[in-house]
Amino acid sequence: MEPQFVHVRILLGIVLGLAITTLLKGMARFVQHPGRERIYWVHLGWALSMFVLLTHFWWWEFRLIHVHPWSFTAYAFLIVYVVVLFLLCTLLFPDDIGDYSGWQDYFQSRRGWFFGIMALSYAIDLIDTAIKGRAYFASMGPEYPLRNLAYIAACLIAIRTRAEWFHRAFVIAGIVYELSWIYRLYDFLD
Repeated sequence: MEPQFVHVRILLGIVLGLAITTLLKGMARFVQHPGRERIYWVHLGWALSMFVLLTHFWWWEFRLIHVHPWSFTAYAFLIVYVVVLFLLCTLLFPDDIGDYSGWQDYFQSRRGWFFGIMALSYAIDLIDTAIKGRAYFASMGPEYPLRNLAYIAACLIAIRTRAEWFHRAFVIAGIVYELSWIYRLYDFLD
């Protein structure tokens, strides 16, 4: 393994580990105190979606061994990307929701931040992929930019609407699509 690649993976792994810890601790509180807070399944759906996304990113990270040479710009974009993913996890599970009537009230009140940061993550992903070169971007296929643009558009709608049907459909479609994307593109790594 290239020493640069190992160096890049160490910091990414630390931040990803913190993000996964935040999700798992947040979900564990529902098991530890089942009657204390009313569960909002859309919120839990996004927590599951983030877990899938984080494990997907960690799996995908193996492909970074093929990136040569490493530039500080590529490294910085990856760090910013995983920090954004960590922020999404902390938005899903804050230290305290005492100022809210429950998880639905909390999630709806923070949807602008959550979906704004999520849209930013898909934009960063596009830029990061472009930084790695034209051949690398093309290797992602024509679906990749359309996928990211569709997620950005859906996030912008989610920021503006409180419509429960939209939030339910978005989280379900997001999880199903992400699992399909992972299976089709990353089931086995080179």
